[in-house]
Amino acid sequence: MKYTEEHEWLRVEGDVVVVGITEHAAEQLGDVVFIELPEIEATVARGDEVCVIESVKAASDILAPVDGEIVEVNAALTETPSLVNEDPLGDAWFFKMKVDDLSVLDDLMTEDEYKDFLG
Repeated sequence: MKYTEEHEWLRVEGDVVVVGITEHAAEQLGDVVFIELPEIEATVARGDEVCVIESVKAASDILAPVDGEIVEVNAALTETPSLVNEDPLGDAWFFKMKVDDLSVLDDLMTEDEYKDFLG
């Protein structure tokens, strides 16, 4: 897995990249009550706002970690947004992206680098 400074994780599965938020981000948000997911087939650029998460504490945007096309969203999150708090690294993935060049992931943090980043 790879990590961003915005507390997202990325996992390569075949020819797609699965994106979610880290346990740290889920803890900081508190109880998640609403999630707006991106449109399938949307083309996004790194840094674009692609999801909105609302918790009892605040609303936050999920940014596209890399350039690509949204190919699947986790519809279970719209029905049960609390999955983000229960299983942020597993069942609570947000979307899957088709990325033209997977080597762009090399610029992201490893798990150890992310832990160092958190301090």
